[in-house]
Amino acid sequence: MEYPLDAVREAITNAVVHRDYQSTSNVQIRIFDDRIEVWNPGTLPEGWTVDTLKEEHESKPFNPLLARMFFLIKFIEKWGRGTIDMVEDCIEHGIPEPDFKDTGTSLVVTFRKSKLTDGYREELDLNERQKKAMVYLMQHKKITRSKYESLFDCSKKTAYNDLQDLVDKEIINRKGKGKNTYYIFPY
Repeated sequence: MEYPLDAVREAITNAVVHRDYQSTSNVQIRIFDDRIEVWNPGTLPEGWTVDTLKEEHESKPFNPLLARMFFLIKFIEKWGRGTIDMVEDCIEHGIPEPDFKDTGTSLVVTFRKSKLTDGYREELDLNERQKKAMVYLMQHKKITRSKYESLFDCSKKTAYNDLQDLVDKEIINRKGKGKNTYYIFPY
C-alpha cells in the first residue's frame, strides 16, 4: 500500500468531525497520481496554526456529538493525538509527513507518495551501488560511510563521493560530524 491506511482514515475522520456544518462545501477526497488530498470545510480553532497540529495539543472538536460517536466506534482512539499519529504513521511508512494547509475556509491534508519508487530511482542517474544503498536505507533507515564501504567493497573515497552525490541530489541528508556521521532520507 502506498499510503498508511490509519493516517488516511484519521484525516477523513477529522474532516467529518471537525468540519463546519454551516458551510455548503463538502468534505472532499481528491486522489491524484502522486498524492491524496483530504479537504475539510472548516477552520482551525482560534489561535492555532498548522504547526499546532504537529505538537501536543488539546482536542477541540467542532462537533462534540460526532466526535463522541466516532470515539465509541473506535475511529478516534486518543483525544488530541490524531494529527501527531498521522505524521508518525507517514514517517514509519517511508513517505513524507502529511502537509497541513489552512486555506482560510478549509483545512487540507495532503499525503504524498514516497519519492523512492522504482521509477523515480531509475530517473536519478545513479550507479548500481547508489541504487542498492537506497534499498538498504529503506530497510535500515540509516547508513554510514564505513557501512557503505563494506556493503559494496569500495574505497573510502568512492563511498564518500557516492554518498555526497546522493546528498547533492537531495535524496539523502547527512547527519552528525566526523566519526559520528551517518546518512538518512529527509523524511
